[in-house]
Amino acid sequence: MPRATTTIPFHALRFEDDLPTLHEVERRLKTFLRSLRRQRQGAQTGDDDGRDKMDQFFDYLNEAERRKIRRRAHRYVQRLDALSGLSHLSEESRAKLTPLRGGLPVTKITTEHEADEIAAALQAEMPWMAPATEAVWHGLRASARLGLPGVRFTPLVLIGPPGIGKSFWARRLAHHLEVPATKIDATGEPASFALTGSQRGWGSAHAGKLVNTVLNNRHAGPLVIIDEIEKADEVYSNKGTRHTLTDALLPLLERMTAATWQCPFFQVKMDMSWVNWVMTANSRQGLPEPFQSRCVVLDLPDLTMGQLRDFAMNEAARRGLPEPASDALAAIFETGALSHRRLSLRTVARMLDRAEMLSNRPFLH
Repeated sequence: MPRATTTIPFHALRFEDDLPTLHEVERRLKTFLRSLRRQRQGAQTGDDDGRDKMDQFFDYLNEAERRKIRRRAHRYVQRLDALSGLSHLSEESRAKLTPLRGGLPVTKITTEHEADEIAAALQAEMPWMAPATEAVWHGLRASARLGLPGVRFTPLVLIGPPGIGKSFWARRLAHHLEVPATKIDATGEPASFALTGSQRGWGSAHAGKLVNTVLNNRHAGPLVIIDEIEKADEVYSNKGTRHTLTDALLPLLERMTAATWQCPFFQVKMDMSWVNWVMTANSRQGLPEPFQSRCVVLDLPDLTMGQLRDFAMNEAARRGLPEPASDALAAIFETGALSHRRLSLRTVARMLDRAEMLSNRPFLH
């Protein structure tokens, strides 16, 4: 059964459909002027019976009055447009923001028992990630206990050797929470711009993955996964301004500032306080203190051969591999055939992919 959701405002924008048209404002002003004339005439003469005879006179508006009404209506519509929060955007950009109309849903954990089930499922799949699972578990239980409209947990930084499944665990977390997820490789493109986007005026101005994930999935509480965050590069503008990923993250990791975060590309304030964060690193070196102070930083050990075997067997069962393929995988671990190599979750995943491909290969006759 899909998890419960709550719709939050997410923005303070007023879209075109929410605003009266110029024609509608003109019509209202004309109706008001005619009504005002009737009221004044009735107050002066006290003749309610003869008022209907003057309808034609009251309904007539001369050209000067029509021009005055048109000017006032135009100014009124312009001011409403300015207050909409969209007046600085092109029609194309306004169209991209239309998924925000009416607010957006966030996933809600309704009971502490539901939080327990999610944590238990993660623990069964990847028991060596117990510290991370426990940190999220406490956040999920608190979200249910406090009756929050969505789910929240303190941003996580998972530090450990490569190949222990830090990113895979984060993806499984998103799966169990039933929220969209996006992944950013901090060693790839300028990560700060990849995440938040860049301001108009830059040659390659664009919206970031965070906003695009929200818009594309129409969900205000995605899970953002950032890999190898300690290796993110610094970027300098033509004016010498420094841009780093950790600096860009600081206002997003604080719930109060995230609630009024402004997208650099659209220049619109959005409520990103329901976004959850899981970041991975191989060491603490390169992570500034202000960034670490906003997160739960967990040091995770390397995997044992037994943990890798258990993961392989569980994953084989989840994928529905036939028994001969599962037995062959088990034999690799039990005979110590790979004891001379450093195995990782990536190695085991490739073994599973190979076994799955072979088991599904058609037989030649």
